[in-house]
Amino acid sequence: MREALAAGASMVNDIAALGAPGALDAVASSQGAACLMHMQGAPATMQQAPSYADVVSEVKAFLRERLAACEAAGIARERLVADPGFGFGKTLAHNLELLRRLAEFADLGVPILAGLSRKAMLGALTGRPEGERDAASAAAALLAVQRGAKIVRVHNVRETRDALAVWQAVANR
Repeated sequence: MREALAAGASMVNDIAALGAPGALDAVASSQGAACLMHMQGAPATMQQAPSYADVVSEVKAFLRERLAACEAAGIARERLVADPGFGFGKTLAHNLELLRRLAEFADLGVPILAGLSRKAMLGALTGRPEGERDAASAAAALLAVQRGAKIVRVHNVRETRDALAVWQAVANR
C-alpha cells in the first residue's frame, strides 16, 4: 500500500478493510483514499460455508466498525468508500439480499461501491460462464446504482455506461 500510494495511486481498494498490520497507518500517512470491503473468512476458504443471521446488518456493522477505526487513525471520512463485498464469503442468497437492500448502506455516510461485474452469482443466475456475463453485469450495476451505489466496479465500461445513460434519461424525467 505504501509503495502504491507513494507511486501516485489515489485509492487503496482493500479486501481486508485496512485490517492488516500497518494498513491504517499507510493510508493515514498519505493523501490517498481507501475502499473498505467486507469479506467473511479468507480468500482460500471464504466460500466453503458462509453463514449470517442477517447479512445486511452484519456487513453494515463490520463496515461501520472499520470506518470508525479509520477515522480514529486520522483518515477523514471524505477519503473513505465502503464495499459490501459481493461474492466474498457470501452465498447467492446473501448476495441477492445485499443487492436488494443496498440502499440501507447509505446511513454509513460514505459512498458505496458495488463490484458485481462477472461475479459467480451472475453465473448462477444465468448459467453463463464468466466471459459471457456482461449483460447480467450491466443489469446488476444498474440495480446497484438504483439502490444507491455511487461507484460500480465493472469490466465492460462502455456497455455499463450506456445502460446507466438510458436509466438516467428515464429517471430524470
